Amino acid sequence: TDSRVPVAVVGIANATAIAASNFQTCALLADGGVSCWGFNGQGQLGNGTTTDSSVPVPVTGITDATAVAIGNSHSCALLADGGVSCWGINQWGQLGNGTASWFSNVPVEVSGLSNATGLAVGYAHACAIVDGGGAVCWGQGGYGQLGDGVRPSYALVPVAVAGMTDATALIAGDRHTCAILGNGDMSCWGSNWFGQLGNGTNDESIAPIAVPGITGVTDLAAGTGHTCVIVDDEAVSCWGHNASGQLGNGTTMSSNVPVPVPGLS
Repeated sequence: TDSRVPVAVVGIANATAIAASNFQTCALLADGGVSCWGFNGQGQLGNGTTTDSSVPVPVTGITDATAVAIGNSHSCALLADGGVSCWGINQWGQLGNGTASWFSNVPVEVSGLSNATGLAVGYAHACAIVDGGGAVCWGQGGYGQLGDGVRPSYALVPVAVAGMTDATALIAGDRHTCAILGNGDMSCWGSNWFGQLGNGTNDESIAPIAVPGITGVTDLAAGTGHTCVIVDDEAVSCWGHNASGQLGNGTTMSSNVPVPVPGLS
């Protein structure tokens, strides 16, 4: 039953983080477990079934997660040992285990990752920070969202993001990806239909490109076709699709360059 006011999630008392997508939600628990609820037609809940659940169910075998992220129909968890495990739909290889099977309803290990420190999941791709600042991505790649400079239709295992050596955080939209760099600057790559790469064009990029004028970035977020950042721990700027006012600047005009959000500075 829909609710116009907040309702307590059943049985969750030790959550430390949460991730949500169109049809499912997951919570990272203090003990390293992950529990999910919602739609489960392609194993998105990771509990070994394809049965929907209106209450949280534990993700099978995840006991040492440090982060969790959700795409359209797949989810991934960053593990304490630097590995990444994913579950759900896999037609583009978004589980990263070298296959393109229809789905997995239990977590599978992403191939070759043992020192990941950050994680982002998009519509049908995922990326991780590795090697102290490098980045790798896997899954759907036809819009350049893997950032490897090649634009494969998909990658079944992680591929290196071209030229990335100092990423400190990643975020993924539907078909674009962005990174905060060690000096507080920002780079993005992938789809740019609405200007979500923020570089003043609407041209896709298959490798990271700088977002001009954005420095001192401390946090970032991405939607279907827009991106937002916090800079210098207070001001907020956004760019990209704005048909519903998602840039927060009092208009519904999309922008391919960052625009400040009034009142958030």
